Amino acid sequence: MLSIRAAKTHRGKRELEKRAPKLVETEKKTLLLHGKKSNSLLNQVLTDIHILKKGESIKYTRKNDNIRPFEAGGETNLEFFSQKTDCGLFVFASDSKKRPDNLVMGRFYDHHIYDLVEVGVENFKSIQSFSYDKKFAPKMGSKPLVAFIGEGFENNEELKHLKEVLLDLLRGEVVNNLNLAGVDRIYVCTAVSANKVFLTHCALRLRKSGTSVPKIELIEVGPSMDLVVRRHRLPNEGLRKEAMKAAPDSTKKKIKNVKGDPILGKTGKIYIPDQKIGEASLPYKVKGMKRERREAKIHKNVDEQSSKKQKADSTIST
Repeated sequence: MLSIRAAKTHRGKRELEKRAPKLVETEKKTLLLHGKKSNSLLNQVLTDIHILKKGESIKYTRKNDNIRPFEAGGETNLEFFSQKTDCGLFVFASDSKKRPDNLVMGRFYDHHIYDLVEVGVENFKSIQSFSYDKKFAPKMGSKPLVAFIGEGFENNEELKHLKEVLLDLLRGEVVNNLNLAGVDRIYVCTAVSANKVFLTHCALRLRKSGTSVPKIELIEVGPSMDLVVRRHRLPNEGLRKEAMKAAPDSTKKKIKNVKGDPILGKTGKIYIPDQKIGEASLPYKVKGMKRERREAKIHKNVDEQSSKKQKADSTIST
């Protein structure tokens, strides 16, 4: 049976609150780990990703024998590490004769594997292999741009899936407002063929252009590599619907007597108080009122004459 974890210290309570579901989720942390067999190239790839995602990634150096993400039962240890570290993404490196220089990238939902993309790494260049002026190096905590170039990201299902995973992996924290001074780097993903993507990391340099809009230059700062798609696994439809559910916005105030209609759009009810026609002011010269005024004048004269007659009769009787 599953046991409910209760915090015994204030620090543990804060940690459980961080991991609790939120209306607006924070940036996903990335888990970096090795398989049963690895090599120096894959170790350098994971190290460079760890540098780019400094503060938002956890890197394990030991080799793991029983992790096979695409096989049934081979994802148990991976899901355990996700629950232990509270990571929503992972990059798993392994090397074999059948699949050399292999990377498996994927996402978690509720600490269970959501989807998987397996790629092979070719033509890798690490950060140390690039020579550039250090003052143009991207600063820690800056917000990166991500550019996807090529029709393959719109037409090819494999590249379309790889685009989603790379965007989650590279974009960092989702923000509403952005300071342009903090945008100093860009990831460029180019679809070379139906199953190959060239990925590079560049720094942005602003130069004078003679106008108010500066000229932008790209300085390659690494890493760069070719990613060849080998396998991918999409989430099933039920899991996708569950993961895409959005919590109702409790801050939005409901407007009375207003509702939305798919055809009419926004509709509402307006309540008008009872009209008091008798007290309404009308223009003086109205044809319909002349007869009423004449009749009222005649009745007034008749009443006056009758009252005078009554007074005269009363005096005679006395």
